[in-house]
Amino acid sequence: MRGKLVVGNWKMYGGLAANAELLAGLVAGCKPRADRRVAVCVPFPYLAQARDVLSGSAIAWGAQDVSAHPPGPYTGDVAGSMIAEFGGRFVIVGHSERRQAHGESDVLVAAKAKAALATGLTPIVCVGETLAERDAGSWQAVVSRQFDAVSAALGRETALIVLAYEPVWAIGTGRTATPAQAQEVHAFLRRQLARTGAESVQVLYGGSVKAANAASLFAQADVDGGLVGGASLLATEFLAIADA
Repeated sequence: MRGKLVVGNWKMYGGLAANAELLAGLVAGCKPRADRRVAVCVPFPYLAQARDVLSGSAIAWGAQDVSAHPPGPYTGDVAGSMIAEFGGRFVIVGHSERRQAHGESDVLVAAKAKAALATGLTPIVCVGETLAERDAGSWQAVVSRQFDAVSAALGRETALIVLAYEPVWAIGTGRTATPAQAQEVHAFLRRQLARTGAESVQVLYGGSVKAANAASLFAQADVDGGLVGGASLLATEFLAIADA
């Protein structure tokens, strides 16, 4: 039984006062459940705040990126061991915003996933196609290429990751894949995972997930939860998604 996982991605939002209110609301409203895990991935400066507020709660925390390198002369990078030292459990790698805005390649994403695992973090590896790629009917080739780079680098350790399907055309646009569209891609990814002996990996959906559509998305057989963007900045909305 894979269970459900709901992860909030704060992106580059937040402030000490606003975070304190949001985190307090999450702690008060998120009750432990055996069938579900909840986490938030916060900007690096707020890892200590997340640790201080969330320790002992039902909510885990993590970061939104990680260096492919161990500690060393890499100005501006953050090593996985640094995130782990703050009690982080998860780290997002290969989000489409980093692939596009920072030119991250499939090979680099795979290297970051490997570096995360080496420090005890669970990488949430993002894959997904653009609108042009979907319209061209090439989504299978795109997500296969992205996934294959990771599985080739990790080998048997692929079973230790979380996979997130995030159609680029549905991120921050208000558009959402229909439950049937999400299930089609998740089932395809499940088959790719099975080829590597990693069929137990959780596959999350990310792309304008809201309380209004979460239940129908999470009801799909191969959708194991969500990677939630903007809606994770509102405690009541994020809690409603986690309870879906």
